[in-house]
Amino acid sequence: MSSRLIGVGVGPGDPELVTVKGVNVLRMADVVVVPVMDTLERGRAEATVLHYVPEEKVVRVVFALNERSDRARREAAWDAAGAKVAELLHAHDVVAFATIGDPNVYSTFTYLAQTVAELVDGVAVESVPGITAMQDLAARSGAVLAEGTEPLTLVPVTAGAAVLKEALEGPGTVVAYKFGRLAEEVATALRETGRTEGAVWGSALGLDEEAIRPASELLDGPLPYLSTLIAPASRDSRGGKL
Repeated sequence: MSSRLIGVGVGPGDPELVTVKGVNVLRMADVVVVPVMDTLERGRAEATVLHYVPEEKVVRVVFALNERSDRARREAAWDAAGAKVAELLHAHDVVAFATIGDPNVYSTFTYLAQTVAELVDGVAVESVPGITAMQDLAARSGAVLAEGTEPLTLVPVTAGAAVLKEALEGPGTVVAYKFGRLAEEVATALRETGRTEGAVWGSALGLDEEAIRPASELLDGPLPYLSTLIAPASRDSRGGKL
């Protein structure tokens, strides 16, 4: 039987939002890998995983998670992480990789899986979906993500505030990920497109330091990197867009 690498989405931070299947895979795996920064501080994925598996089963692998300016450093980190996981797969049948949110939505798992597939012959790559930050923020704030024929647009603001503004000028609900460092630019884009009213942002969802606020109260200066914004579609009647 070939070895298996399974990406497991563990949600935005609230351990109660890990799916039953996710918990079962974490417990079944021989090793659970979690991504960390260079500092080796405990990350959100690891903190969530430790509610379900013992610490001795968890292996930290360093990623340059927020590195965007130094491509060589980022690529080197991916290569080193892939080599480490490949080593684990040669010693174990099943390795799980825990990632916040969903493993197929802006996740480090996709880069890891591609690297590992080149290093380990016949490895089976699988994934278990997880609750995303936009779903959790919608539930906690009462914002409706989409209804009827409305489109739903997800934008990583690491691509720049101009990309977000273009999405806000279109129809439907717009969700912005990773906008914390550009909070002021995001506030400006909302104001210039008339989308501030009804919009909401949140950070550290499900954690002690959780913050959920109307977009009209976007704070001065940078917010946590993983902040999420929801700017709902304009709706003037029930079922008006069916």
